[in-house]
Amino acid sequence: MMAVIESGGKQHRVKVGDVVQVEALPTEAGEPVVFDRVLLVGEGEAVRIGTPILAGARVMGTVVAQGRAAKVIGYLFKHRKNSNRKRWGHRQSFTAVKIDAIEA
Repeated sequence: MMAVIESGGKQHRVKVGDVVQVEALPTEAGEPVVFDRVLLVGEGEAVRIGTPILAGARVMGTVVAQGRAAKVIGYLFKHRKNSNRKRWGHRQSFTAVKIDAIEA
């Protein structure tokens, strides 16, 4: 069985046993987490689609780790000689969640 959940403004397709990186959640490693915003649940031909969310559907998981993604480099280029070139970086925080159960 698979589901599509929404977390942090992004949608994730998950199955039981998957480890998903979602936007940073205020939890510690080992704590349970419940995703209430389930957009789709299904297996094979039997698919339920929410409008926009499914009532009563939940996805349970366990926080595996808190972390930060690889640095994304920003670079500003101007085609003139000796122009300013700015460089900056950003590391997005994430929470790794292992999916334990999907309740439809």
